[in-house]
Amino acid sequence: MDFTIELKKGIGNLMFDMTLEEVKQILGEPTEMETIDNGMEEETLVLHYDDQSLTLFFEGETKLLNCIDTDNEDTVLFGQNIYTLTEKEITQLMIANNYFAEDIETESWGERRVTFIEGNIDFFFENDELMSVVFGK
Repeated sequence: MDFTIELKKGIGNLMFDMTLEEVKQILGEPTEMETIDNGMEEETLVLHYDDQSLTLFFEGETKLLNCIDTDNEDTVLFGQNIYTLTEKEITQLMIANNYFAEDIETESWGERRVTFIEGNIDFFFENDELMSVVFGK
């Protein structure tokens, strides 16, 4: 699978607003599937694909793909393999592509989160090493 992120669109051939069935046609059955209550009288369906290092989130009545979490080391953004970059280099890459850091916070579990609101993307770092990237439509 291609792990090229297209901000607000998807990754590789997984596009936001795909149905569960469309995603399963591409990736097959997930390693694990769970439902979580998002607190807004709506449940989120979460599919884990451990072999692809992907977690996919489906929301809404029709359960459409709206968020992706990946820690796949082959992930590419703006032509760069982001798992080879430091926090500073990823920030520079985002700024060079007209996305500016809006929020930096240390999470309760210790990872540093750098959010680029315009791109709807979060990068999570531990000791300046990228641990995961979460992005949505």
